[in-house]
Amino acid sequence: MTDEPAGLQIRDLRVVFDGFAAVDGVSLDVRPGDLRFLIGPNGAGKTTLVDAVTGLVKATGSVRFGDRELLGRPVHRIARLGVGRTFQTATVFEELTVLQNLDIAAGAGRGRLTMLRRRRGVPPEVAEALETIGLTARRDHLAGTLAHGQKQWLEIGMLLVQDVRLLLLDEPVAGMSQDERDATGELLGVVARDRTVVVIEHDMDFLRRFARTVTVLHVGRVLSEGTVAEVQADPRVQEVYLGHAPEAGDTTSATAGREA
Repeated sequence: MTDEPAGLQIRDLRVVFDGFAAVDGVSLDVRPGDLRFLIGPNGAGKTTLVDAVTGLVKATGSVRFGDRELLGRPVHRIARLGVGRTFQTATVFEELTVLQNLDIAAGAGRGRLTMLRRRRGVPPEVAEALETIGLTARRDHLAGTLAHGQKQWLEIGMLLVQDVRLLLLDEPVAGMSQDERDATGELLGVVARDRTVVVIEHDMDFLRRFARTVTVLHVGRVLSEGTVAEVQADPRVQEVYLGHAPEAGDTTSATAGREA
């Protein structure tokens, strides 16, 4: 796997359930090293799009990460190409320590028993991930004792030790305190320096502070795309979120609320 970040290119992506197009011809480009936020009303197709990219649902069209086509590959082969995701609820091994969780994710070719055994040294990639996610001091604590936000950071760390180059995160700050949201935003900025990151999000304050670019989905299609300022100023986005087209002189932001 190259150390250079690769971009995500989606063309005419369609996901159909019983005749209903949950994703209806979406095309978008996420440039290498981007921190892209996906927003949209409930039912817009955000999570289904990520499911298609990661192989969890069947789709037509094209999804390329770097020079590799992802559509048609099984989930585990997509993961081996450096694509990883998180879900709204962190999936960590709560009965194991932070370090053991990262060890399991890293693999390193060890057997199960030796992997879970306390070791004198810590592999460099695991130590680096601990530092990045801010959990070095808690490496020997059980994951189940971590705060909600720390569990999310641990899950991100488990992707980092696998050398994931494309991270797809589903509402990573849901349920977090303000301090945890701030720390998560800073963490995503660090991660995106040499990786491509796509975030499904509902917290508009969080988006305004940390998004580099934004894609708005509506009824399975791309409604708007651009910087935060460009998307907020788009009359189509304002109509979807406010329920009416903006009147002359109306400076109300389409993302004034927290729900997307």
